[in-house]
Amino acid sequence: MTPSLPPFDWDIFCTVVDNFGDIGVTWRLARQLQQENHGLVRLWVDDLASFARICPGLDPALDSQWVEGIHVQHWHDVLPADAIPARVVIEAFACTLPTPFIERMAQQSPPPCWINLEYLSAESWVEECHALASPQRVGNQSLDKYFFFPGFTARTGGLLCEQGLIAARGQWQQDEAGLDAYWASLGLPPKQAHELRVSLFTYESAALGSLVQSWCQGATPVTLLLPLGRSLNDVLTGAGLEEAITTASAGDRLQAGNLCIKLLPMTDQAGYDRLLWSCDLNLVRGEDSFVRAQWAARPFLWHIYPQDDEAHIAKLDDFLAHYLAALPADAAQWLRDVSHALNHGHDVGELWAQWPQYATVWQQHARAWSQKLLVDGDLVTRLVKFLESRI
Repeated sequence: MTPSLPPFDWDIFCTVVDNFGDIGVTWRLARQLQQENHGLVRLWVDDLASFARICPGLDPALDSQWVEGIHVQHWHDVLPADAIPARVVIEAFACTLPTPFIERMAQQSPPPCWINLEYLSAESWVEECHALASPQRVGNQSLDKYFFFPGFTARTGGLLCEQGLIAARGQWQQDEAGLDAYWASLGLPPKQAHELRVSLFTYESAALGSLVQSWCQGATPVTLLLPLGRSLNDVLTGAGLEEAITTASAGDRLQAGNLCIKLLPMTDQAGYDRLLWSCDLNLVRGEDSFVRAQWAARPFLWHIYPQDDEAHIAKLDDFLAHYLAALPADAAQWLRDVSHALNHGHDVGELWAQWPQYATVWQQHARAWSQKLLVDGDLVTRLVKFLESRI
Protein backbone atom coordinates (compact mmCIF):
# COMPACT_ATOMS: atom_id res chain seq x y z
CA MET A 1 0.00 0.00 0.00
CA THR A 2 1.39 3.40 -1.03
CA PRO A 3 1.78 5.70 1.97
CA SER A 4 -0.26 8.90 1.79
CA LEU A 5 1.63 12.09 1.06
CA PRO A 6 1.69 15.11 3.38
CA PRO A 7 0.19 18.41 2.22
CA PHE A 8 2.69 20.30 0.09
CA ASP A 9 3.52 23.98 0.25
CA TRP A 10 4.97 24.11 -3.27
CA ASP A 11 4.18 22.33 -6.54
CA ILE A 12 6.73 23.02 -9.29
CA PHE A 13 6.07 21.74 -12.82
CA CYS A 14 8.91 21.38 -15.31
CA THR A 15 9.15 20.04 -18.84
CA VAL A 16 12.74 19.17 -19.73
CA VAL A 17 14.02 21.23 -22.67
CA ASP A 18 17.51 20.94 -24.16
CA ASN A 19 18.33 18.22 -21.61
CA PHE A 20 19.51 20.28 -18.63
CA GLY A 21 18.54 23.96 -18.75
CA ASP A 22 14.97 24.03 -17.45
CA ILE A 23 15.37 21.15 -15.02
CA GLY A 24 18.64 22.65 -13.78
CA VAL A 25 16.89 25.85 -12.73
CA THR A 26 13.82 24.19 -11.23
CA TRP A 27 15.89 21.66 -9.28
CA ARG A 28 17.94 24.48 -7.77
CA LEU A 29 14.74 26.35 -6.93
CA ALA A 30 13.18 23.28 -5.29
CA ARG A 31 16.29 22.59 -3.22
CA GLN A 32 16.65 26.17 -2.08
CA LEU A 33 13.01 26.34 -0.97
CA GLN A 34 13.45 23.11 0.99
CA GLN A 35 16.86 23.92 2.46
CA GLU A 36 15.80 27.38 3.61
CA ASN A 37 12.71 25.99 5.35
CA HIS A 38 10.02 27.48 3.15
CA GLY A 39 7.95 24.29 3.29
CA LEU A 40 7.50 20.94 1.57
CA VAL A 41 8.21 20.87 -2.17
CA ARG A 42 6.89 18.55 -4.88
CA LEU A 43 8.67 18.70 -8.23
CA TRP A 44 6.84 17.38 -11.31
CA VAL A 45 9.20 16.39 -14.16
CA ASP A 46 8.36 14.80 -17.51
CA ASP A 47 11.86 13.40 -18.30
CA LEU A 48 13.49 11.69 -15.34
CA ALA A 49 16.31 10.17 -17.41
CA SER A 50 17.71 13.61 -18.28
CA PHE A 51 17.09 14.82 -14.73
CA ALA A 52 19.10 11.90 -13.32
CA ARG A 53 22.22 13.05 -15.17
CA ILE A 54 22.49 16.10 -12.90
CA CYS A 55 20.91 14.39 -9.88
CA PRO A 56 22.69 11.07 -9.28
CA GLY A 57 20.41 10.18 -6.34
CA LEU A 58 17.35 10.01 -8.61
CA ASP A 59 15.99 6.69 -9.92
CA PRO A 60 14.42 7.33 -13.37
CA ALA A 61 12.43 4.09 -13.09
CA LEU A 62 10.35 5.30 -10.14
CA ASP A 63 7.13 7.21 -10.63
CA SER A 64 7.53 9.06 -7.33
CA GLN A 65 10.35 9.31 -4.82
CA TRP A 66 11.93 11.54 -2.19
CA VAL A 67 15.30 13.07 -3.12
CA GLU A 68 17.11 15.45 -0.75
CA GLY A 69 13.85 16.11 1.10
CA ILE A 70 11.94 16.91 -2.12
CA HIS A 71 9.16 14.74 -3.52
CA VAL A 72 9.89 14.09 -7.20
CA GLN A 73 6.86 13.06 -9.24
CA HIS A 74 7.12 11.74 -12.79
CA TRP A 75 4.75 13.94 -14.79
CA HIS A 76 2.48 11.73 -16.93
CA ASP A 77 -0.63 12.53 -18.93
CA VAL A 78 -2.66 10.93 -16.14
CA LEU A 79 -2.34 12.56 -12.71
CA PRO A 80 -2.19 10.54 -9.50
CA ALA A 81 -5.71 10.40 -8.10
CA ASP A 82 -4.63 11.73 -4.71
CA ALA A 83 -2.56 14.69 -5.99
CA ILE A 84 -3.88 17.70 -4.05
CA PRO A 85 -2.45 21.05 -5.25
CA ALA A 86 -0.03 22.80 -2.94
CA ARG A 87 -0.47 26.29 -1.52
CA VAL A 88 1.77 27.65 -4.30
CA VAL A 89 1.82 26.17 -7.80
CA ILE A 90 4.65 27.14 -10.13
CA GLU A 91 4.62 26.41 -13.85
CA ALA A 92 8.21 26.85 -14.93
CA PHE A 93 9.12 28.42 -18.24
CA ALA A 94 5.67 28.50 -19.81
CA CYS A 95 5.03 24.79 -19.46
CA THR A 96 1.28 24.08 -19.50
CA LEU A 97 -0.28 22.73 -16.34
CA PRO A 98 -2.52 19.66 -16.81
CA THR A 99 -6.16 20.73 -17.11
CA PRO A 100 -7.30 18.28 -14.39
CA PHE A 101 -4.73 19.79 -12.01
CA ILE A 102 -5.98 23.32 -12.73
CA GLU A 103 -9.51 22.11 -12.03
CA ARG A 104 -8.35 20.73 -8.70
CA MET A 105 -6.72 24.10 -7.96
CA ALA A 106 -10.05 25.81 -8.53
CA GLN A 107 -11.72 23.46 -6.06
CA GLN A 108 -9.34 24.44 -3.25
CA SER A 109 -10.48 27.02 -0.70
CA PRO A 110 -8.59 29.24 -0.79
CA PRO A 111 -7.14 28.38 -4.22
CA PRO A 112 -3.35 28.10 -4.57
CA CYS A 113 -1.27 31.07 -5.62
CA TRP A 114 -0.43 30.33 -9.26
CA ILE A 115 2.99 31.49 -10.50
CA ASN A 116 4.31 31.42 -14.04
CA LEU A 117 8.09 31.45 -13.55
CA GLU A 118 9.44 32.89 -16.79
CA TYR A 119 12.81 32.58 -18.48
CA LEU A 120 15.55 34.95 -17.33
CA SER A 121 15.71 38.09 -19.46
CA ALA A 122 17.41 41.47 -19.39
CA GLU A 123 14.89 43.00 -21.81
CA SER A 124 13.44 46.30 -20.61
CA TRP A 125 9.78 45.23 -20.94
CA VAL A 126 10.30 42.58 -18.25
CA GLU A 127 10.16 45.23 -15.51
CA GLU A 128 6.70 46.30 -16.69
CA CYS A 129 5.31 42.73 -16.74
CA HIS A 130 6.92 41.35 -13.60
CA ALA A 131 4.38 40.36 -10.91
CA LEU A 132 1.36 41.17 -13.07
CA ALA A 133 -1.73 38.97 -12.73
CA SER A 134 -3.48 37.25 -15.61
CA PRO A 135 -7.06 36.08 -14.77
CA GLN A 136 -7.71 32.49 -15.89
CA ARG A 137 -11.25 31.19 -16.29
CA VAL A 138 -11.73 27.71 -14.80
CA GLY A 139 -15.33 26.55 -15.06
CA ASN A 140 -17.37 29.19 -13.27
CA GLN A 141 -14.38 30.45 -11.28
CA SER A 142 -11.50 32.80 -12.00
CA LEU A 143 -7.93 32.13 -10.86
CA ASP A 144 -5.15 34.70 -11.04
CA LYS A 145 -1.88 33.57 -12.57
CA TYR A 146 1.07 35.83 -11.70
CA PHE A 147 4.05 36.30 -13.98
CA PHE A 148 7.38 36.20 -12.17
CA PHE A 149 10.41 37.26 -14.20
CA PRO A 150 13.97 36.57 -13.03
CA GLY A 151 16.16 39.52 -13.93
CA PHE A 152 19.02 41.85 -13.19
CA THR A 153 17.27 44.88 -11.67
CA ALA A 154 15.35 45.73 -8.50
CA ARG A 155 12.06 45.71 -10.43
CA THR A 156 12.39 42.04 -11.43
CA GLY A 157 12.53 38.72 -9.58
CA GLY A 158 16.33 38.59 -9.24
CA LEU A 159 18.47 35.47 -9.67
CA LEU A 160 18.59 32.13 -7.88
CA CYS A 161 21.31 32.18 -5.24
CA GLU A 162 21.06 29.98 -2.17
CA GLN A 163 22.15 31.17 1.25
CA GLY A 164 25.81 30.48 1.94
CA LEU A 165 26.80 30.15 -1.73
CA ILE A 166 28.93 33.29 -1.90
CA ALA A 167 30.75 32.43 1.34
CA ALA A 168 31.39 28.88 0.11
CA ARG A 169 32.74 30.21 -3.16
CA GLY A 170 35.10 32.61 -1.38
CA GLN A 171 36.42 29.89 0.88
CA TRP A 172 36.97 27.56 -2.09
CA GLN A 173 38.83 30.13 -4.18
CA GLN A 174 41.15 31.10 -1.33
CA ASP A 175 42.11 27.52 -0.42
CA GLU A 176 45.23 26.85 -2.52
CA ALA A 177 45.80 23.38 -1.10
CA GLY A 178 42.16 22.54 -1.70
CA LEU A 179 42.41 23.73 -5.30
CA ASP A 180 45.49 21.59 -5.87
CA ALA A 181 43.56 18.60 -4.52
CA TYR A 182 40.63 19.45 -6.78
CA TRP A 183 42.83 19.55 -9.88
CA ALA A 184 44.40 16.25 -8.83
CA SER A 185 40.94 14.70 -8.56
CA LEU A 186 40.47 15.59 -12.23
CA GLY A 187 43.81 14.09 -13.17
CA LEU A 188 45.58 17.43 -13.56
CA PRO A 189 48.69 18.94 -11.92
CA PRO A 190 48.48 22.14 -9.86
CA LYS A 191 47.84 25.27 -11.92
CA GLN A 192 51.00 27.05 -12.98
CA ALA A 193 51.54 30.78 -12.43
CA HIS A 194 51.05 31.87 -16.06
CA GLU A 195 48.66 29.14 -17.09
CA LEU A 196 45.03 29.80 -18.04
CA ARG A 197 42.36 27.30 -17.04
CA VAL A 198 39.08 27.50 -18.93
CA SER A 199 35.78 25.62 -18.68
CA LEU A 200 33.63 25.34 -21.80
CA PHE A 201 29.97 24.28 -21.84
CA THR A 202 28.39 25.84 -24.94
CA TYR A 203 26.29 25.00 -27.95
CA GLU A 204 27.88 24.32 -31.33
CA SER A 205 29.56 27.40 -32.81
CA ALA A 206 31.92 27.98 -35.72
CA ALA A 207 33.67 30.53 -33.48
CA LEU A 208 35.01 27.76 -31.25
CA GLY A 209 37.39 26.51 -33.92
CA SER A 210 39.24 29.83 -34.18
CA LEU A 211 39.27 30.30 -30.41
CA VAL A 212 40.71 26.86 -29.78
CA GLN A 213 43.24 27.33 -32.57
CA SER A 214 44.44 30.56 -30.96
CA TRP A 215 44.90 28.72 -27.66
CA CYS A 216 46.94 26.03 -29.41
CA GLN A 217 49.20 28.59 -31.08
CA GLY A 218 49.41 31.17 -28.27
CA ALA A 219 52.26 31.78 -25.86
CA THR A 220 50.10 31.18 -22.76
CA PRO A 221 49.56 27.55 -21.71
CA VAL A 222 45.81 26.85 -21.65
CA THR A 223 44.07 23.91 -19.99
CA LEU A 224 40.54 23.47 -21.28
CA LEU A 225 38.05 21.64 -19.04
CA LEU A 226 35.50 20.25 -21.49
CA PRO A 227 32.42 18.33 -20.33
CA LEU A 228 31.37 15.86 -23.02
CA GLY A 229 28.58 17.48 -25.00
CA ARG A 230 27.50 19.51 -27.97
CA SER A 231 30.70 21.53 -28.41
CA LEU A 232 33.08 18.53 -28.51
CA ASN A 233 33.32 18.28 -32.30
CA ASP A 234 33.99 22.01 -32.80
CA VAL A 235 36.67 22.04 -30.09
CA LEU A 236 38.57 18.96 -31.27
CA THR A 237 38.35 20.05 -34.90
CA GLY A 238 39.74 23.48 -34.01
CA ALA A 239 42.61 21.78 -32.18
CA GLY A 240 43.38 19.57 -35.17
CA LEU A 241 42.31 16.47 -33.26
CA GLU A 242 39.49 15.29 -35.53
CA GLU A 243 40.69 11.70 -35.27
CA ALA A 244 39.89 11.71 -31.54
CA ILE A 245 36.20 12.68 -31.99
CA THR A 246 34.85 9.15 -32.40
CA THR A 247 36.84 7.70 -29.50
CA ALA A 248 36.72 10.63 -27.06
CA SER A 249 35.63 9.66 -23.56
CA ALA A 250 35.57 11.23 -20.11
CA GLY A 251 38.99 11.27 -18.50
CA ASP A 252 40.93 11.66 -21.76
CA ARG A 253 43.68 14.25 -21.80
CA LEU A 254 44.63 15.57 -25.22
CA GLN A 255 47.46 17.93 -26.20
CA ALA A 256 47.59 20.26 -29.19
CA GLY A 257 50.38 22.84 -29.18
CA ASN A 258 50.07 24.96 -26.04
CA LEU A 259 46.55 23.66 -25.35
CA CYS A 260 45.73 20.76 -23.03
CA ILE A 261 42.15 19.48 -23.29
CA LYS A 262 40.75 17.51 -20.35
CA LEU A 263 37.47 15.76 -21.09
CA LEU A 264 35.10 15.62 -18.13
CA PRO A 265 32.06 13.48 -17.38
CA MET A 266 28.69 15.07 -16.68
CA THR A 267 28.61 16.21 -13.07
CA ASP A 268 25.98 17.19 -10.54
CA GLN A 269 25.23 20.84 -9.87
CA ALA A 270 27.58 21.18 -6.90
CA GLY A 271 30.39 19.74 -9.00
CA TYR A 272 29.71 22.19 -11.80
CA ASP A 273 29.78 25.10 -9.37
CA ARG A 274 33.22 24.00 -8.15
CA LEU A 275 34.46 23.80 -11.74
CA LEU A 276 33.29 27.36 -12.42
CA TRP A 277 34.82 28.64 -9.19
CA SER A 278 38.17 27.05 -10.04
CA CYS A 279 38.66 28.29 -13.62
CA ASP A 280 40.00 31.64 -14.82
CA LEU A 281 37.42 31.90 -17.61
CA ASN A 282 34.09 30.12 -18.13
CA LEU A 283 32.22 29.77 -21.41
CA VAL A 284 28.61 28.92 -20.59
CA ARG A 285 25.26 28.54 -22.29
CA GLY A 286 21.51 28.70 -21.67
CA GLU A 287 20.27 29.96 -18.32
CA ASP A 288 21.40 27.78 -15.42
CA SER A 289 25.12 27.69 -16.24
CA PHE A 290 24.91 31.37 -17.24
CA VAL A 291 23.66 32.35 -13.77
CA ARG A 292 26.12 30.10 -11.95
CA ALA A 293 29.01 31.63 -13.91
CA GLN A 294 28.02 35.03 -12.55
CA TRP A 295 28.12 33.75 -8.96
CA ALA A 296 31.59 32.31 -9.67
CA ALA A 297 32.92 35.90 -9.84
CA ARG A 298 35.16 34.96 -12.76
CA PRO A 299 35.24 36.28 -16.32
CA PHE A 300 32.70 34.46 -18.49
CA LEU A 301 31.25 34.45 -22.00
CA TRP A 302 27.58 33.64 -22.57
CA HIS A 303 26.61 31.52 -25.56
CA ILE A 304 22.91 32.30 -25.70
CA TYR A 305 20.48 29.77 -27.18
CA PRO A 306 20.46 30.52 -30.95
CA GLN A 307 17.20 31.44 -32.67
CA ASP A 308 16.56 31.42 -36.41
CA ASP A 309 15.51 35.07 -36.58
CA GLU A 310 18.52 36.10 -34.47
CA ALA A 311 16.25 37.37 -31.71
CA HIS A 312 18.86 35.96 -29.33
CA ILE A 313 21.36 38.66 -30.36
CA ALA A 314 19.01 41.41 -29.18
CA LYS A 315 18.61 39.54 -25.88
CA LEU A 316 22.39 39.24 -25.60
CA ASP A 317 22.74 42.99 -26.15
CA ASP A 318 20.13 43.71 -23.48
CA PHE A 319 22.21 41.73 -21.00
CA LEU A 320 25.49 43.29 -22.11
CA ALA A 321 23.99 46.76 -21.62
CA HIS A 322 23.71 45.91 -17.90
CA TYR A 323 26.87 43.84 -17.57
CA LEU A 324 29.25 46.21 -19.38
CA ALA A 325 27.92 49.50 -17.98
CA ALA A 326 30.61 49.89 -15.30
CA LEU A 327 33.56 48.82 -17.46
CA PRO A 328 35.95 51.28 -19.15
CA ALA A 329 34.79 51.98 -22.70
CA ASP A 330 37.61 50.12 -24.45
CA ALA A 331 37.21 47.00 -22.29
CA ALA A 332 33.43 47.08 -22.72
CA GLN A 333 33.72 47.33 -26.52
CA TRP A 334 36.24 44.48 -26.66
CA LEU A 335 34.06 42.23 -24.55
CA ARG A 336 30.98 43.13 -26.62
CA ASP A 337 32.90 42.23 -29.79
CA VAL A 338 34.05 38.90 -28.36
CA SER A 339 30.51 38.06 -27.25
CA HIS A 340 29.09 38.89 -30.66
CA ALA A 341 31.77 36.87 -32.45
CA LEU A 342 31.02 33.81 -30.31
CA ASN A 343 27.27 34.10 -30.83
CA HIS A 344 27.47 34.87 -34.56
CA GLY A 345 30.01 32.10 -35.17
CA HIS A 346 32.71 34.51 -36.37
CA ASP A 347 36.49 34.22 -36.12
CA VAL A 348 37.63 35.30 -32.64
CA GLY A 349 41.37 34.75 -33.04
CA GLU A 350 42.38 38.42 -33.35
CA LEU A 351 40.05 39.45 -30.56
CA TRP A 352 41.40 36.79 -28.23
CA ALA A 353 44.93 38.14 -28.75
CA GLN A 354 43.83 41.16 -26.68
CA TRP A 355 42.94 39.01 -23.63
CA PRO A 356 46.13 39.96 -21.68
CA GLN A 357 45.22 43.64 -22.05
CA TYR A 358 41.80 43.22 -20.42
CA ALA A 359 42.12 40.15 -18.18
CA THR A 360 42.72 42.03 -14.91
CA VAL A 361 39.95 44.62 -15.31
CA TRP A 362 37.55 41.87 -16.36
CA GLN A 363 38.38 39.81 -13.28
CA GLN A 364 37.82 42.81 -11.00
CA HIS A 365 34.55 43.57 -12.75
CA ALA A 366 33.33 39.98 -12.43
CA ARG A 367 33.69 40.12 -8.67
CA ALA A 368 31.99 43.50 -8.38
CA TRP A 369 29.13 42.33 -10.66
CA SER A 370 28.51 39.30 -8.47
CA GLN A 371 28.13 41.55 -5.42
CA LYS A 372 25.88 44.04 -7.24
CA LEU A 373 23.37 41.36 -8.25
CA LEU A 374 22.49 40.58 -4.62
CA VAL A 375 21.90 44.13 -3.39
CA ASP A 376 18.13 43.73 -3.73
CA GLY A 377 17.98 40.04 -2.74
CA ASP A 378 17.96 36.71 -4.53
CA LEU A 379 15.02 35.18 -6.40
CA VAL A 380 13.67 33.04 -3.55
CA THR A 381 13.80 35.96 -1.13
CA ARG A 382 11.86 38.13 -3.58
CA LEU A 383 9.40 35.34 -4.42
CA VAL A 384 8.59 34.62 -0.77
CA LYS A 385 8.11 38.32 -0.08
CA PHE A 386 5.80 38.61 -3.10
CA LEU A 387 3.69 35.70 -1.84
CA GLU A 388 3.34 37.01 1.73
CA SER A 389 0.29 39.11 0.87
CA ARG A 390 -1.26 36.50 -1.43
CA ILE A 391 -1.39 33.25 0.54
